[in-house]
Amino acid sequence: MDERRLSGVTAPLGVAASELSDQDLLRELASVHRTRHEALRHRPAAAFGHHDRRSRELEAEYLRRFPRREVPSRSG
Repeated sequence: MDERRLSGVTAPLGVAASELSDQDLLRELASVHRTRHEALRHRPAAAFGHHDRRSRELEAEYLRRFPRREVPSRSG
């Protein structure tokens, strides 16, 4: 785990999102989405801030790699 600056805060954020394989990125995203509610309601502000920064980092990387996402086309 490395320490990187993100939004002016130095915190251990794990492997940089840009260095994750597609499969690992999707797994990490699923994990942060699954734990979001718990972090918001039951963790100290610093822990929630860390969770929020990691979530934004992973989501930004996902959108960079998959700008069209997995949105199904609408058929009439």
